[in-house]
Parts: sequence; structure tokens; C-alpha cells
Amino acid sequence: MTATDSADADRTAAPPGYSPRLYNADLAPATERKWGAFSIFNVWTSDVHSLYGYFLAASLFLVAGNTFKFLIGIGVGSLIIYWLMTLIGKAGVKTGVPYPVLARASFGTFGANVPALVRAVVATFWYGAQTSAAAGAIVAFLVRYDGPKHLHETSRLFDHSGLEVLCYLGVWAAQLLIISKGMETVRRFQDFAGPAVWVMMLILAIALSVKAGTLSFSVDMPSGDLATLAKSATGLDVSPGSFAAIAAIAATWVTYFAALFLNFGDFARFTPDEKALKKGNIWGLPVNLILFSLVAAITTAAASKVYGEVILEPAQISAKFDSAFLVLLAALTFAVATLGINVVANFVSPAFDFANVAPKHVTFRRGGLIAAVIALLLYPLHPWDNAPSFVNAIGSTMGPIFGVIVVDYYLIRKTQLNVPALYEEDGEFRFQGGWNVRAFAAGVVGAVFSSILPVYGPSGYGAALGPYSWFIGVAVAGVLYFAFSGGKSPHTATTAATEAPEATEV
Repeated sequence: MTATDSADADRTAAPPGYSPRLYNADLAPATERKWGAFSIFNVWTSDVHSLYGYFLAASLFLVAGNTFKFLIGIGVGSLIIYWLMTLIGKAGVKTGVPYPVLARASFGTFGANVPALVRAVVATFWYGAQTSAAAGAIVAFLVRYDGPKHLHETSRLFDHSGLEVLCYLGVWAAQLLIISKGMETVRRFQDFAGPAVWVMMLILAIALSVKAGTLSFSVDMPSGDLATLAKSATGLDVSPGSFAAIAAIAATWVTYFAALFLNFGDFARFTPDEKALKKGNIWGLPVNLILFSLVAAITTAAASKVYGEVILEPAQISAKFDSAFLVLLAALTFAVATLGINVVANFVSPAFDFANVAPKHVTFRRGGLIAAVIALLLYPLHPWDNAPSFVNAIGSTMGPIFGVIVVDYYLIRKTQLNVPALYEEDGEFRFQGGWNVRAFAAGVVGAVFSSILPVYGPSGYGAALGPYSWFIGVAVAGVLYFAFSGGKSPHTATTAATEAPEATEV
């Protein structure tokens, strides 16, 4: 047995009374809490400052028609995101448990594996998408030189060029190295990665504005052409600049974070108190999101004037720079930023989610490895080519789960949760053989309204309500779960066991 195997075996040993089918050290309530406000702030800089984050912001800018209306939609959406993230974050701070363990309180000790795996699938998809985007930024720089350009143009493997495959494998391996070191290394890396891309984003915006000779706040394009471009980029069938467009921008921006609404507790549980959580969230969400979106809008508008075309991807913009140094700096920065979002948003969650399925055999490290291998196997299929549509699909799958968990924790249990019972097979959360049928019934009905009806329902339903599918799923599933539960918990948790063990504050 290697040292790593021995360490993993130690982490899977369950304390007396806890089931080895439900417990390992990675899933246990957090006791060492080093994630202060700055680290929580950088969770959001790492999550937002990515190639897809920029792409979505730039695409929604087209829907708005101009910067002022764009900021209204983004501002409203960012405030909603802040409120929801703080809501779920408080549960993480108080209980100290990760998302799949918290889900046991509403879905059952073993039923929680379903929402955990749903979240893991979404994270694995985005892991591959972000890795591919980061590799693309590096490729955009390398093809400036004859050798890499020749490899790019003459070799094909898995429907990709040889250069693209090599860059993808390189980025994939770098991320795996980071996650293998555990959550403390994740914190240190994202404390660096988040701010780094801000520097590059400002360089892009300033350089293009200087080159354009003015500070641009709109794209000069006939309204009909703008509407067509906006629809192709976002899937939103609205008139740019209208009230419907602004509302759709806010809703789409909220939906983009739908997956993290579920598992933000994976990070919040490492904060010492709610004060640090709120401080990190206020600077990292509404403030940071609005400023980042503003920079993306200015960059998009300036690039359209400089190059005579609308370019929504920052890597393509930077690749047009005359300076090889600036192109290299941009490529490296975007690669680091994408590593940041992947580690924070798309590695941590499936690592815990897969560990939750078989705690005795799968640790946090092994769960991350499973996610990485799946993303690698998906690469030849490149299912992330139509990412904007996938953003809406996230809403349909994530909303009902979020609605059930939040209603259970806040309205039914009044934030009083028997944490030790979350690790007991025959305890309070056994329900029907480890499954809470009421939660699944509410979730399934919610999914019908948020996913099936927008696609297969009455004509016009999807076009009108598609952007709001996440909200519909939350409302329907939440209301039904509350009704099915009679508005009260089937058990009363003991006062002494409603919170996580005392944490070490740093």
C-alpha cells in the first residue's frame, strides 16, 4: 500500500455510530476554517473571470443594445445572485457540511445521491468546456509561429488538430495536479487566479479603447442584424433594448450560476462566520459582477469598431494584437483564469458528489480524478460546442433541486438541522429506505414545468418563459415540497446537535 493509499484509507474510516456508507473525512463537517472574506471574494473572481463568463456577458450586451440597459439587467441579476448565494452559504457556515450531505436532509440519506450526481454531471460538462476554452487561448497564440501552425493545419485527431489535443491535455493535467493537493491548495490557487484575469481584462479594454480612439458603449449595427446576432449567441428571442430583453438578461445571468447555488456551501463551510461570508459575497458578487460585465461590454464595443466585426471571445480579440508579448500574456492569463473556474466550480463539486456515492472507497481526491477522466473521455465528442443552450438546460435541472433544499432547510426545519443524523443510516433522514419520496415527487413535477413544457409545451411557452425556467423550477418544486411535507419536519432535531462541531477559526 502506498502512502497516498494509506492516507486515503485513514480518511474513509467512520467514527462510532456513523455509517461507512455515508461518511469519510472529506464529507465530515468542517472544523478548520481558513476561507476568509478575501478567499470567498476570489471564489467569485475565479468563477466569473473565465472565457465563458466573458462570452456570456458580451453576448448579453448585444441583447441589451447599449451599456446602460445592459448594466440594469446585469445589476438586478447580480443582486439576486448575491441574495441566493448568501442564503445557501449560511447553511454551509452553520452546518459545516458539503452540498451532497446537506441534500440528505431533504432527499434522504441515499436519495441525496441523485441530486449529487446531477450536479456532478453538470460540473463535468463545464470542466471539459472550460478546459477546451483555455486550450483554445493557448492555440491562438501558438499558431502565430510556423511549427505549431503547421501541426495545427496538418494533423487531425478526434476531430481536433494535433495542436489542440496537446494543449487540451496540458491544461487538463495542470488542473489535475492542483486538485490532487486538496482544498487548501485550491484556496491558494484561486486567490491568485481570480485577480490575475482582472489585469488582462483591463489591458484588453484600455488597449482597444485607445486604438478605437474613443470609449464605446454600444455596437454600431442595424437593429435587425443586432437582434439576429444576439439570438444566435444567446438563444434569446427578444427585441434588443426592450423591457423583455432586460428581464431576460437578468434571468439568464442568474441561471448561469444555477449550479453553484446548489454547492456554494462546499466553500462557505470553510469560512469562520457569516460576517466573512457576507463580506466576501458582497464584493465578489454584485460589485465584481457588475464591474466585470462593464469591462466586457466596453471591450466588445471597442473591438467592433477596431476590427469591423463583433467578436465575443476575448481569446480571438487578443489573438489579433500585433504584439506577440501581449498575445502571450493574454493566452497565459486566460488559461490561468480558466484553471481557476474549473478548480473552483467544476472540480470541487463532483469531487464531493462522487465521494458521497461511495464514501468508503471514494475520497475527495479520487472523486476529482473521476470527474477529470470523464471530461477527458468527452473531449472527442466536444458536447460543449453549444454552451449557451446548455446554460438554459442547467436551469431546468438545477432549479427544482434548489427549491426543495432551501424550503426544507429554511421553511420546514427553520435552520435547525441534526448534523450527526446526516451520517446515520437508520437515523432521522432515513425516510423510506433512505429516500424521501415527497422530495422526489416535488422535484419531478418542478422539472416538468422547467424543462419539458418549455420545449414540448404549448406554442410560445418556451420562447416566453424559457429564460425563467430555473425560477419556475424553484417555485413549483419548493411550493409542492412544502405542501407535501405539511409545512413541518417529520422529526424534531435535538438542540445539542443542530450545528456543526466547533470550528477552528483562522
